[in-house]
Amino acid sequence: MNAVEGRELKEILIKNWMTHDAMWFYHCAREFGMEKTNVVNKAAVRSMAGVEIKRLRKAMGVDRIETFEQFKEFYSAVMEVVLGDFMKSSFSFPGKNRVHGEWKTCFAYDGLTKYGMIEQYQCGIMERVEGWFDGLGIPYTVTPRVEGCMMHTDGRCYRDYRFEFDT
Repeated sequence: MNAVEGRELKEILIKNWMTHDAMWFYHCAREFGMEKTNVVNKAAVRSMAGVEIKRLRKAMGVDRIETFEQFKEFYSAVMEVVLGDFMKSSFSFPGKNRVHGEWKTCFAYDGLTKYGMIEQYQCGIMERVEGWFDGLGIPYTVTPRVEGCMMHTDGRCYRDYRFEFDT
């Protein structure tokens, strides 16, 4: 028997995590309703993200992030760890203190559409990203501010973040 390693192992682990997330959400929504599930999901994701980013910072040997250049390097490394190939997303740095994220497809949108729950869904994915920024203590603004699921309402999903680094 061969051990699963490298990129294949990463993909399996991320898919397993996303499947757990989806099944947790689905069963909570059926048991407690979408309104309560959305609230708990967003809170759980945001608080998990704060822990996650601290672990990643420690594992990568990053003590502090004081400049946008340091942030760009760290954020790029984080995305390499957490994004699976199946996620079909991208990010760029279109200017100083700016990050643009875009999703071509969304596993949450696909799953919630499949289960007939997309109308009431409040996106938890951006809670993870914004929880990282909060956990790093980096002030930011986000555009657009979205209620619900942008993939559902607009047929696409993106966010623009502007940070407050002096250098």
